[in-house]
Amino acid sequence: MKNRLVVFLAAILLVFAGQEAFAQKKQGGKKKESSPYIEGRQKVRQTDYDTIWKFTNFAAKGVHIYYCPFDYTAMGYVTGMRRPEWGELQPAINYMTKVSRTPVLMCAVYAINPAITDNAEREALAAEARGEAIQAINAFDEWKTGCEMHNKMKYQIAEVDYRYWKGSSYLNEPLPDDQIIHVGMLLYFGTKKVALFTDPSEGAREFADIKFFPNDATIADSWYSHIDSVAVYLKNNDRHDVLLIGYADNSGTETYNTALSRQRAVEIKKALMARGVEEVRIEVQARGSEEPIGDNDTYEGRIANNRVAIKIQ
Repeated sequence: MKNRLVVFLAAILLVFAGQEAFAQKKQGGKKKESSPYIEGRQKVRQTDYDTIWKFTNFAAKGVHIYYCPFDYTAMGYVTGMRRPEWGELQPAINYMTKVSRTPVLMCAVYAINPAITDNAEREALAAEARGEAIQAINAFDEWKTGCEMHNKMKYQIAEVDYRYWKGSSYLNEPLPDDQIIHVGMLLYFGTKKVALFTDPSEGAREFADIKFFPNDATIADSWYSHIDSVAVYLKNNDRHDVLLIGYADNSGTETYNTALSRQRAVEIKKALMARGVEEVRIEVQARGSEEPIGDNDTYEGRIANNRVAIKIQ
């Protein structure tokens, strides 16, 4: 009888425990979604959050992201020092020096002060901010090359809405006085097992090669509409950069062909920059007479080989 009573009580406890667990599961089954908007001084529009892709576009499993509040506009001064003092960026520099083969993406991040509401003024400040970032990146790249740092590097510039970046602290902290806010730098570190930089052709539009006459780096007028299309595509798809690969036929010396092929790519770069594409987004390579696609013994073949290939990446 005693054993039956124990079993009966245990059964009752199990029933109550099951009901409680079911109730908790039912209550927590639908997770309450918190609003992504910050309510306060200013309501943040949904479009203000769209820049978040800039901070996740290169993230992947195995990629390590490091945020540093380093003011990148000081890059020119720091890299000119005999012994650069990197401040908050020092751990990243140490890592790149120690693990010299890891690929790195360095992203300079800025914001325009939310107190500025005039669109024309904001656009002018954004252009100024991008110019500052380009100067900083160029200074770092020159320093990196001089130090023989062998990391495969790629650079990016991103604008973020300051209210989004600060999150809830935006409501409690005073706005900075600066019109351009230098948020800092984001660094994405790949590993040997992870390719940080995706396949350049993945999901990108393809453009035909731009052809040149033999022994000439002048862009023919007929190609400018094609260059216009490339520039428009890049400006409308700022996740992508462009690689310009110059080629030549084999009629000259290797040194001459390489120089000629580079000049051709540089001319296309200048044309894209004149159409509003930032210099930091354009990479130039020279391959001379390598990888011919036509017969160099014929005029038509040489025309085919004198080209600049456009690779969106």
